Formats: sequence, C-alpha cells, structure tokens
Amino acid sequence: MVLAEDLAKQQRSISIAEFFEKNKHLLGFDSPTRGIITTIKEAVDNALDACEESEVLPDIFVGIKRVDAEVYRITVEDNGPGIVPENVPLVFGKLLYGSRFHQIRQSRGQQGIGISAAVLYAQLTTGIPTRVVSRTGAKASAHRFDLMIKTETNEPEIVSHEEIDWDRTHGTRIEIQFKSTLAAKKRLVDYLRLTAIVNPHARITADIDGEVTVFERVSGEVPPCPKPVLPHPHGIEFGALKRIAAASTGTVEEFLVGSFSRVGKKTADEMIALAKLKPSRKVNKLDADELKKLLEAMQAVKVPAPPAQQCLSPIGEDLICRGLEKEIQLDFVKARTRPSAVYGGHSFIIEAAIGYGGKVPPEGTAQLFRFANRVPLLYQQGACAITNCVSQVNWKGYGLSQQGLPMGPMLVMVHVASTNVPFTSESKDAVASIPEIEREIVLVLQELGRELKTYLYRRDKTKQQDNRARAICSIIPDIAAKVSEIVELPLVDTSPIEGKIMRKVVAKKRTVNGKVHINVNNYTAKEVPLVLYNLSRDEAADAVPRPDFVDNMDGEYNKVWRRTLGAGDAWQIVYTGSGDGSLDLRGVEDNVKVVVDLDV
Repeated sequence: MVLAEDLAKQQRSISIAEFFEKNKHLLGFDSPTRGIITTIKEAVDNALDACEESEVLPDIFVGIKRVDAEVYRITVEDNGPGIVPENVPLVFGKLLYGSRFHQIRQSRGQQGIGISAAVLYAQLTTGIPTRVVSRTGAKASAHRFDLMIKTETNEPEIVSHEEIDWDRTHGTRIEIQFKSTLAAKKRLVDYLRLTAIVNPHARITADIDGEVTVFERVSGEVPPCPKPVLPHPHGIEFGALKRIAAASTGTVEEFLVGSFSRVGKKTADEMIALAKLKPSRKVNKLDADELKKLLEAMQAVKVPAPPAQQCLSPIGEDLICRGLEKEIQLDFVKARTRPSAVYGGHSFIIEAAIGYGGKVPPEGTAQLFRFANRVPLLYQQGACAITNCVSQVNWKGYGLSQQGLPMGPMLVMVHVASTNVPFTSESKDAVASIPEIEREIVLVLQELGRELKTYLYRRDKTKQQDNRARAICSIIPDIAAKVSEIVELPLVDTSPIEGKIMRKVVAKKRTVNGKVHINVNNYTAKEVPLVLYNLSRDEAADAVPRPDFVDNMDGEYNKVWRRTLGAGDAWQIVYTGSGDGSLDLRGVEDNVKVVVDLDV
C-alpha cells in the first residue's frame, strides 16, 4: 500500500512540448548537423504553403550565418500574406497548433509541429529566443516578437513585442539561433536545389555563410491551391465516426450527405437500409452498436473516389522536366503523372521522371530523388517505400545494369502527392509501404523505363550512323587528295559526294597553318536555322564572320554564331588559333546532324 502511494505521488501528466524536448530525434533534430536542414525545411515549407494559399509567386530568402564558435543564426524570409499579430506567438511557440491538421487536402505541413519544434530546439541548445517579424499588408504595421516555449504547459512565452518599420509590404521573417555545424553544407544546398525542382514557380535565394546561390523560377504561374474536401466514407474509423456523430444534430440521412465526400441522397439511403436504421433517426442518439452497423454499411456500399482534382495539386509533366533541366543538365528526361488513386479513403497521385546522361555521374547507382507533397525527402532512403519500388523494377529489361537500384548515369525522381502522405515517423523522412501507392509507383516507373529503352536504342543507332558519317568526312577528302597527287590532276571537291551519302547538316573543324577553319554544310532538303558553339582557348578576335556572342569562362572563350542555311548551302568560319577545344551544333535534330573535329 505504501509503495503504491509513493508511486502515485511520482505520476503526473506531461505536455507535448516536454515530450518532444526529450525525444527531439523524432522530429528530425537528432544531431546538430541535421538540425539546420530540418529547421530550414520546416520554415521553407511554411513559406511556400502560405504564398500558394494567397496566390503569390514565392520569393524566399534563406540565410545561415555563424555568430559564435558553434552557434548559427538561421533566417528564412518570405513574401507571403503574413500572420496576424495575435496568432504569431501561437504559430511559433505552441506545438500542435496549425490550420491544416483538420483539413483533408494536399499540404506540406499537416501536424503543426515543425517550426515550433525548431523554436524548442533553439532554446534547448542556446537559450536564445526566436525572433519573428510579420506584416499582413502595406497599410498594417510590422510586428516583431521574441518568443520562447514554456515546455511545462506547451504555451508561448513572449519575451518582447513591438511594432517596427519593415521594407516588405507583407510577409514573414523568422530568425533562430542554435548550436550546430555546417558539415552538411552540400546536403543543404542539395535540399534547396531539390525544393526548387518540385516548386518551379518559386525563387529561392540562399546566403550560406557568405556564399550566395539563387535558384530561379521557371514558371510564372502559381499552382492552384488545393481545396479541403470532406472525409471519404471508406477512410473513416469507428472512433472518428462516433466523435463526428456526437457533434451532429441532424438525421442520419442529413449526416451522411453533409459530412462525407461523394455521398448523395441515393447512396445515403442505400447505407441506411443496409444498416437497418430509420433515415429520420437523430445521428447523435445512435448507440455504439448502431454506429458500428452504420460504419459497416458505409464501408460496404460502393462510393466514387474523392475528388482528387480539387484536393490535390500535382506538379505536372512539363514543369517537372523544366525544373530538372534547369538544375541538372540531362541528355534525356521524361516525366509521367499517373491518374489519381485512393488508399484508405485518401486521394493520391504519383508522378515520376527519369533522366539520363548529361552531368549525372556515370559511375555507381542511379541518383534517387524522393518527394512527398512537393517536399524533398533526404533521410532514411533505405526505409522508404519509394526506394523499395525502384528496386522492384527490372531495369535490366530496359537496357540498364542493376544492383538493387539501376546503375549508370541516371536519375529517378518520384513524387507522392496525397491528402495524407503515410510517413513512417513524425520526422517525415520516408513513405510507408502502402500497397496501393507502391503499385502506382511501379507502374509509372515501368512506363518511363520503356521510354528510356527507346531512347537508348535510338542513341546507339544514331551513334553508329555518326561514326560512319565521321569516317566518310575524314577518309573521302584524304582519298581524293592522294588520288589527285597520284594522277597529277587538280584536287576534286568531294563535298557533293559527302552530301549524297549523308544527307545531314555537317559541321567540320580543321586547323591548317595556324588557321582554324570551321565549315558547315546543309546537305538536307530543308532550310535549317542553327547555332554553332566553339569553346576553346582561342579568343578568335580576327574571326570572319565575327561571332554573335563571346563569353570568357576562366580563360576559355565560348564563341557563338547564329545562321540559317538553306538546302545545299555552305558556310565557313576562319580565325587564327590553335584549334583546341570543342565544337557543338544546336538547333538541329540529332538524327540529321554530324559534328566532326578533324583536329582530335
């Protein structure tokens, strides 16, 4: 008895802030290195959501500055709608406070934990309050708060509050200081680059300890903001049904039609009949057994899927390709967006892309980019369903080697957009294994695998043709010169012979006696607009004709000429130089062009 009483005296409830103070690893603050990335991730997610909800093109600044030996100041500023002053302390100083938890729609933040957890982590490591500046419009004053969290009560503590002048007409700025390290600087830049890829409408400027990087937007349109929808009857559980029913004052029929997505009068009557209830019964008067029968009926009756077009906002195939091409130069890139599907009453859409060649490292396994609701997933790759699905695909059937993941100069991108992404933990690093989601990921990767196989086949075939064409360009003039020398007759122009054989646009570079000669012949039957690039150490100041553009790149000169050649036309460029460097012909389809460097 005495022991029980002593134990009882030690028992008390704890606040959610106290729990996460001792279990910060659950939220992604398991190390100082990762703390910076998690903080910026949560702040940028909030900024993007706020801008999209107010239909503003996001212009986000991210700053990281060392203020002491181990202390960094993290700054994230956006041009969103701002936060009304009375809500600022609650948004940043109270865990599990937010506007999206009870809404069924696609959003980056869902739990109301992220940014307030960063505030908690900062006061744990440095004890310095978090500073927040917010302004809701040009006619409103900006308010500056210094905040902390009372962990015992999970309530905000306002250290100071004042009105200030701020150059932004609307937006929010947060400054957080905590102990950390910039050891993960590359990963941080990668996170911002990946964020820019899946948010092509955003401009992100990053100042990381004095190094400024700008990720420009490629789209001038704000994506449509997802609208909340009602819960789907196939995704409801008994506890939730009991709670919703208790708060309703209408009849069973009114309750079903008004509280659930895709349930009309006819469907509601079918559910009520199957549950053997009277439509006129007040739903809040049903006992537990009757509610269980109603739930079974709701699950049994066929109901259309939730309206995905309303509650989801996929990126789109074109913008995915443009985002990837802006940040990662690729020889091949294709994207696919699957039709919407449902798991457990939640709508979701799977999007994926495959890139090949270009600046992707040629050795090792393919790069895997994972995203959920337009947010990069950087950690726990091995525990993620996306990784498992990529490994399930038989990439050898598409012309690639494979060791779990595909091998070679390739990247695979998968984006899960859902009203409720099933993460494996609160840190939102990995997607859980849901059969419906895994099936859609495998299907879209198989579609893209077939596209890649076609590209690789055509590339190899074109390469073979180009090698033959280069051999012709190299050998025929030499043969003609030798024959001319043997028979002691003037040298014959072999260009018509080359043209008949190849029927392509041919660019040839040859250096003779200190003069670089670049000849371009259009052997096709059509007029061809083209752009010629010549990158070398030669400035080509005496080039005839003059380049349209010259750029000095660390001692190498990128010279650009633009010209339109009619069918059968020829064009020559001559300048003094050594003939080193590379030659490239753009604006012409790969299957009708040949570039030959006879100096190599």
